[in-house]
Amino acid sequence: MRARELNVAGAFEFTSRTFPDERGLFASPYEEKGFAEAVGHPLFPVAQASHSVSRRGVVRGVHVTAVPPGQAQYVYCVGGRAVDIIVDTRVGSPTYGRTDSVVLGGDDCRAVYYPVGVGHAFVALEDDTVIFYLLSTGHDPENEFALSPMDTALALPLPKDMDLLLSERDTKAMTLAEAERCRALPEYAACRAAEAAWR
Repeated sequence: MRARELNVAGAFEFTSRTFPDERGLFASPYEEKGFAEAVGHPLFPVAQASHSVSRRGVVRGVHVTAVPPGQAQYVYCVGGRAVDIIVDTRVGSPTYGRTDSVVLGGDDCRAVYYPVGVGHAFVALEDDTVIFYLLSTGHDPENEFALSPMDTALALPLPKDMDLLLSERDTKAMTLAEAERCRALPEYAACRAAEAAWR
């Protein structure tokens, strides 16, 4: 499993080997040894596994979990293709406000590790795109808020060649600057403390 650190501190892309043959394909999107060598600690204890199915053009996010409790994620695509987007929303982080993206799915077996406190979004590039998530805490809508994927200050890599479909919540979401002004964003120190609890 190859690792590449992303432009957001503590976030990584992982690419695993695939084994295609006449029957199809075998791949292992997560390998503990390679993950721990890159990140410096094992994956969090998994509290929940979830998946979403999206049609072409669907944008989900930018979603952020409040800290506490905070939530780390390990994300990969098991069908279709998506542009997976990470946004550093941790006030005080050395990479606060930065973004990065990874194309998931297709012939490559890539996954993304999201540390506590960062924002997650993706755009489905094909119908029936399936994104699979391993989560460090159970999903609780009361602890999650949204930032606008259309925030021009973030300049997210949203495709220009398709009609985008957002939920009402994501359409009405605030910008990063608005969220910072109303003190909705997680503090970097609190995010690191939340991660230390399960390291």
